[in-house]
Amino acid sequence: MDMEITLPDEVPVMTLPHTAFFPQALMPLHIFEPRYREMLRDVLSSNRLFAVAGLNLERMSIAGPVEPPHRVATVGIVRACQKNDNGTSNLLLQGLCRVEITRILSDDPYRRIQVRALTSQAGATESENQTLRRELSRLLNLKQKLVAKGSQDEVPGEGEMAAFLKTVEDPEAFVDIAAFSLCEDPGLRQRLLETLDVHRRLELFSDRLRREIELLKLRRKLQGPLSEDQISNN
Repeated sequence: MDMEITLPDEVPVMTLPHTAFFPQALMPLHIFEPRYREMLRDVLSSNRLFAVAGLNLERMSIAGPVEPPHRVATVGIVRACQKNDNGTSNLLLQGLCRVEITRILSDDPYRRIQVRALTSQAGATESENQTLRRELSRLLNLKQKLVAKGSQDEVPGEGEMAAFLKTVEDPEAFVDIAAFSLCEDPGLRQRLLETLDVHRRLELFSDRLRREIELLKLRRKLQGPLSEDQISNN
């Protein structure tokens, strides 16, 4: 589906808990709620665009809109969709652009928002960002190797994603896909989504990985030769 895409000022949105969707990322979705079935019918008959926003859990406890979204979200395009016999659908959404949600326009029959496109800045020279990209790749591979030593920690598909990322040369695309696929902290994922400085985005993720790697190394050291189910005996 190669075409020039113009981002509209208004788009439908899905607001999902513990979710930060990124440009370039591919997100499989199962559509089953009546409101989202109607939304999907409408977007498939028009520009195939809708946004995915994370649910702002901190605002859930105060007065405000139902399902309050985070301020920054991503608009994606439906690349593939299969409708099931029971009326549900499975689709693949590809992230296109970071957006700021400037206004919730309506919630009936599904939520529509007013958005403003956000543009990233390099924040450093191309050479500096490429150096950080390579360092982030190294850290991701190191963490994956450490995690693989403990089956209870292993994340299915993590090794394959790390291998795929080696083919992604662009620093911004690299950190966005890596954050979406391999960052386990929803709060950090949202912060990375909201960070428009690419250099800072690479630094934030790298710093977190270094801390996680040190904790994994410490755990392995304390565990010694014991298996995972025997570690309490140490």
